[in-house]
Amino acid sequence: MDACDSFAMARLMLTTRRLLLLFFVVSICAHGSIVRAQEAERAPDTMAARVLACASCHGDKGQGTNDDYFPRLAGKPAGYLYNQLVAFRDGRRKYPPMNYLLEFLPDQYLKAMAEYFASEQPPFPPPALPVVSGAILARGELLATKGDLPHQIPACANCHGPSFTGMEPAIPGLLGLRTNYISAQLGAWRYGTRTAAAPDCMQIVAGHLTEDDVKALAAWLSSREAPPNPMPVPHGSLSMPLSCGSEPS
Repeated sequence: MDACDSFAMARLMLTTRRLLLLFFVVSICAHGSIVRAQEAERAPDTMAARVLACASCHGDKGQGTNDDYFPRLAGKPAGYLYNQLVAFRDGRRKYPPMNYLLEFLPDQYLKAMAEYFASEQPPFPPPALPVVSGAILARGELLATKGDLPHQIPACANCHGPSFTGMEPAIPGLLGLRTNYISAQLGAWRYGTRTAAAPDCMQIVAGHLTEDDVKALAAWLSSREAPPNPMPVPHGSLSMPLSCGSEPS
């Protein structure tokens, strides 16, 4: 190898080292930028961020979605929401996606979730337009507001309030729910696929309803507009006709 070849080889090695050093520096800088970007994009450690997993079915504030069978959560009493979360976690209520999501969550976390959604107050959806006859709607109104004592059916208003906004700490409001959802839940109570702590007052009441009664109640309740104050009434405001295991006395 002559002097020219040696010089060329030295220059090549120097250039290669410089390129490797440049690549190393660029890689370090790029990695730092990625880390900073990831840190900047990391979701805040808040309950609002944690419950985003619920948003696709129940809305980002628990307001519900266009799916008939995913209910509004917002504004319901925290005790009621907590009871339902526990029921899904423990398998008493069966819906695989909910059972899976809640399977390993402790009580305190479920309480925090319940309190978050209870505190939210997004607008209610427009009430449903009834597609049943006037006679069916009248039957639904009668059952909801007066009951049917000969058939041992107390009025919904006796427990859920005259405006159907629920009562603290564990009786839910019935507004902002879709016809099919109300019908499905009443059917679940009737047939025992949905249960609550004994004495299970809803199962007792629903057991006295006919299919036509369920249809009437679902149509009438889903057509109600929310009152100006949609908050649940305070505990003890209503004299309940039955003892309910999920509602403390």
